[in-house]
Amino acid sequence: MWLPQNYSPKKKYAVLYMHDGQMLFDAKTTFNQSEWGVDECLTQLFREGKIKNTIVVGIWNTKENRHQEYFPQKPYENLSKEDREKVGMSLEKIGLSKELKPNSDNYLKFIVEELKPFVDNTYSTLQNKENTFITGSSMGGLISMYAICEYPQIFGGAACLSTHWPGTFEVENNPIPESFYTYLKDKLPNPTNNKIYFDYGTVDLDAMYPPLQAKVDGIMISKGFTKENWITIKFEGENHSENAWKKRLHIPMEFLLKR
Repeated sequence: MWLPQNYSPKKKYAVLYMHDGQMLFDAKTTFNQSEWGVDECLTQLFREGKIKNTIVVGIWNTKENRHQEYFPQKPYENLSKEDREKVGMSLEKIGLSKELKPNSDNYLKFIVEELKPFVDNTYSTLQNKENTFITGSSMGGLISMYAICEYPQIFGGAACLSTHWPGTFEVENNPIPESFYTYLKDKLPNPTNNKIYFDYGTVDLDAMYPPLQAKVDGIMISKGFTKENWITIKFEGENHSENAWKKRLHIPMEFLLKR
């Protein structure tokens, strides 16, 4: 839990749920000595009067379960047996189990039915969807997208940084993106009261994303999203790392948490 300076039970606070919680605040404790700098970013935005009072809930991942918990479950389950085998072979190439068994429905159920009630009962929070947000990067971007589609009555906004649309690490002959597109066409929330942020860089893993994100952007437009409730930003020359996300975190934070 991260509470802003001068937190007071006499005030009410929005709540931002963030995935990969151990990577958010302290580079000294992360596996790669990098962090998002969430505390510094939000503190500065508070001081500038750009965002509302907000509590951050950093949800730690468990390394061995991260891929299964962050991989959107329903799009995967809609794949044919043949396509699932393709996905398994792709995962096996990078040392992951070819038996992908997404458990993201239970992960989101934990957030909505266990974690959120605990946070709301323990801290002075604004409990409505207009003040409840979810954010992540890479696979965390995927699960944030999935969260607002599955629980649009809970989450009023999602920020998805460097969203890992391939699901694996290949684009050619990969059935996953199409399955995500089909899901989004059916499940995107109402654009009048839900906000979604996407971004991507152009280096290393992020180099795979531009054409995939372009198709998602087309779906967003077709579903009625406008610049008032959705933005996608390209960051030329930026890579797939905490350092890259740290540099631009203020943009989605202002977009979601604007006063």
